[in-house]
Amino acid sequence: MDVILWILVFIATFSFMEFMAWFTHKYVMHGFLWHLHKDHHKKDHKSWFERNDAFFIFYAVVSMICFYLWSYEAIWFCLPIGLGIMAYGATYFIVHDIFIHQRFKLFRNANNWYARGVRRAHKMHHKHLGKEDGECFGMLIVPFKYFKS
Repeated sequence: MDVILWILVFIATFSFMEFMAWFTHKYVMHGFLWHLHKDHHKKDHKSWFERNDAFFIFYAVVSMICFYLWSYEAIWFCLPIGLGIMAYGATYFIVHDIFIHQRFKLFRNANNWYARGVRRAHKMHHKHLGKEDGECFGMLIVPFKYFKS
């Protein structure tokens, strides 16, 4: 029974991170921390790293705190929460940074309906280079209007 509960907490955390990605992007990245995110929309440097990468560090620290609380304070639900945050971060990195932005040249030939929809939705977001009017959506739950044959 404990394993099922851990799996449910993991899935709930992973799912909640989709909301957090949307919320953080809309209200933090395109809000008061725009100065960190704007180089993601309009690259103004020659470095492979972006100031925008700082957001990964924040969620990694939250995940590490959960691992600490599970390991040293014996708070059982912190392990599946930490793993859920970490799994979402890895998924986000693979889909957003590797698949969409090609920071590593992998998945270049993926051309199924979901891949086309995700690319199209992200392209619509990036057509706005400024702080305002950036259409926001989650990484995995993309509006169906972008899924065309």
